Amino acid sequence: MGIKSYLKEKRTLVDSFLKSYFNAPAAPSILYEAMNYSLFAGGKRIRPILALASYETCGGNPEDIIPHASALELIHTYSLIHDDLPAMDNDDMRRGKPTNHRVFGEAMAILAGDALLTEAFFMIADCGLRNVELKKSKIRNPNSAILRVIREIAMAAGAHGMVGGQVQDLLSEDSEPDRASLSFIHKHKTAALITASVRIGAILADSNKTTLRAITRYGENVGLAFQVIDDILDIEGNTAEIGKTTGSDERKKKMTYPGLYGLEMSRKKADELVSEAIYALKDFSERAEPLREIAKYLLRRRS
Repeated sequence: MGIKSYLKEKRTLVDSFLKSYFNAPAAPSILYEAMNYSLFAGGKRIRPILALASYETCGGNPEDIIPHASALELIHTYSLIHDDLPAMDNDDMRRGKPTNHRVFGEAMAILAGDALLTEAFFMIADCGLRNVELKKSKIRNPNSAILRVIREIAMAAGAHGMVGGQVQDLLSEDSEPDRASLSFIHKHKTAALITASVRIGAILADSNKTTLRAITRYGENVGLAFQVIDDILDIEGNTAEIGKTTGSDERKKKMTYPGLYGLEMSRKKADELVSEAIYALKDFSERAEPLREIAKYLLRRRS
């Protein structure tokens, strides 16, 4: 199966689960409308797919962990809603559509993001515990695994990860780019959740420490490469393909890879990071091929 077919197949699995999960909105309905608006705005589901591919690499059946993987998309979507707010990046477009706060207002956008973040942890715990109670779990040591996954995602999404990176990103606006600040921002703001995505696949597969270390190195390098490409696309990308206005990093004087290293060196850095990610999987079988191909795909992406 080619990588495009693989991504489409796994995206369909995630979307089907999410649509089923949110098929009966509770009151107040406007909250669920705002949540669904951004959640189903056309995301590529890269983080859930990385979790599924990692679990598959470590010997599992991806369909066994759809709820755990899908929860990552709720956290990612919440981060985008809040990232677009006037107090943050003040963006009008996301994935080719008006941003959440432009449609539902700032207060509802904030609450929709809050709800998605919280629901992600409920999704993991509820689906996992129900499977344990019904003795339907395909995961070894499910109670311990669920607890480890919740800890992993919380570390990556909160003050120790994505939120901490976002804060440093805001503090660094209008500053001269420097290596330490740039590294901190992108390792935390972007790479942390991507690394967690592949780590939870390995954790749920009850992988040993050697396997988890290799998977972690893959995730760290892919996560950084993803952000380098994002920085490049903000300069060279097409607004229609990206789904948001290009050039915003420069206008807001963000700290970026091209801003520090230039475009040519940034492309070289992305190549090196992807090569390092693939090398981290050198001792894995052909089951790791989707992870290898996803790394290459992310390097070539245009949106």
